[in-house]
Amino acid sequence: MTGTTDVVVTGLGATSPLGGDVRSTWTAALAGASGARPFDPEWVERYGLPVTFAATLAVPAAEVLTVPEVKRMDPSAQYAIVAAREAWADAGAPEVDPERLGAVVSSGIGGIQTTLDGWDTLREKGARRMLPMTVPMLMPNSPVAYVSLELHARAGAHALVSACASGSEAIGYAVDMIRAGRADVVVAGGTEACIHPMPIGAFAASRTLSLRNDDPAGASRPYDVDRDGFVLGEGAGIVVLESAAHAAARGARVYARIAGVGLSADGYHITSPEPSGDGQIRAMRAALADSGVAARDVVHLNAHATSTVVGDLIEARSVRAVLGDDADRVALSATKSMTGHLLGGAGALETILTVLAVQERMAPPTINVANPDPELVLDLVRDTPRQLPAGDVAAINNSFGFGGHNVALVVTSA
Repeated sequence: MTGTTDVVVTGLGATSPLGGDVRSTWTAALAGASGARPFDPEWVERYGLPVTFAATLAVPAAEVLTVPEVKRMDPSAQYAIVAAREAWADAGAPEVDPERLGAVVSSGIGGIQTTLDGWDTLREKGARRMLPMTVPMLMPNSPVAYVSLELHARAGAHALVSACASGSEAIGYAVDMIRAGRADVVVAGGTEACIHPMPIGAFAASRTLSLRNDDPAGASRPYDVDRDGFVLGEGAGIVVLESAAHAAARGARVYARIAGVGLSADGYHITSPEPSGDGQIRAMRAALADSGVAARDVVHLNAHATSTVVGDLIEARSVRAVLGDDADRVALSATKSMTGHLLGGAGALETILTVLAVQERMAPPTINVANPDPELVLDLVRDTPRQLPAGDVAAINNSFGFGGHNVALVVTSA
């Protein structure tokens, strides 16, 4: 292990396409609900978009935040603040020296809506009509800046960017902060808010989005033979992490441990995963080694599984390579089938779902898999949740991103 300090999860917060908080998101996930829905038809007509749906927030941030907060924050920061407030309250608003409190909140794309709106204002109305807060709003570190300002976190405020692995890497970095003695408590996670005509058009041009416009709820179908791309999602997931000693000293409730972190890079292609899955395999093996958990002790895995034709099977083969015959006993969930792909927020939300799966001994289902790919070599949890074994258990959460970023986190019982 890279450190001897146990790091535990004491607070959870989220806003997602399935619900406005953690409990509603988890309940909807166990029910096999879909957060995908059609978007503003005016967009489709004006821009000729080939994709007409996305997994939008179940509860708009404007219904939760004040008007001044909405005006001064890009949606990516709005979502982070909503999730961070829930996580902090869920942790019991711990009393901690600000210089021992850190924040790590990442985004894969950052303030894209502010950037695009700012360009429209400049082009149509001129520079004098630009908002004074445009730069602070579009900065990719804006979400973590607002979280650290709100909580007075002074041990460090970091915004790692690793595309769709950003949320998980943020949690991994927070673990390292605590292990290294830089902080006792760190608020960490990821956020994304890029459901806008330009990103939709750009992702569609890259041929990574599902074109199942006639069935948004059934569009994200990881491991199904008819999968045709991912569903773009939005939202944020935030966890409160503490050293086990700090949590015990204040009598905190503990959900689970983040026991292992594994990182690697493919060094192969800007968008495609390395075909052999070598980088993914190295990340998972590193996380297991870091945690001290053996493959036989893993009972659940939340897969990156975006519903792309190539990527799903590369990950499946990588998991099999790491777990071997023990993979037959691992309940595999692909929760993007319900939430859509939150990009920089995905790994954080899926870490929360993994933590709850371990705590409640329940693996959430994968929906929309009518015809499993015959090359799938894993035990996929389909349609309904599955009970996990009693006792101390371990799970893996995988997150991979454009550019060849690979992150694996091992979550174990408290």
